[in-house]
Amino acid sequence: MVNLNDNALDTLFSALADGTRRRVLADLERGTASVSELARPHAMSLPAFMKHLRVLEDAGLIARAKDGRVVSCTLSPEPMRAASDWLARYEKFWNGQLDSLARYLYHDEEIHPCPPEPPLATPPLNSASPGVSPPPSTASGAPGRTRKR
Repeated sequence: MVNLNDNALDTLFSALADGTRRRVLADLERGTASVSELARPHAMSLPAFMKHLRVLEDAGLIARAKDGRVVSCTLSPEPMRAASDWLARYEKFWNGQLDSLARYLYHDEEIHPCPPEPPLATPPLNSASPGVSPPPSTASGAPGRTRKR
């Protein structure tokens, strides 16, 4: 496990705070890509996009390599693992808190049960409701019987 100090975590979470940078990381999950390929879906100038790449590189989330005139970027997942480990400590805390709340609510329900829901109001049987149609008539006789000829 990589231990990140406060400044490194600040840099990492600051880099992850921007949607453009998160989309770049998602694009790099598929593999190495050139800067122009990464910039294509974003509606911004290349210099503005390069600033986003610089932030990701400073956070250690990507590595850049130059081959002739082509600059390629690769995902560096190690800082994400360290951030995930850092967050996991708080996940354990919140899971414990939520479990405690669930136990409290269950105990409270045992002591003070909720009253049952009142039944839905139904119109009296002897009143005609405009929304209810009468049952169909059986003009041909009793059901299930056929006429002989």
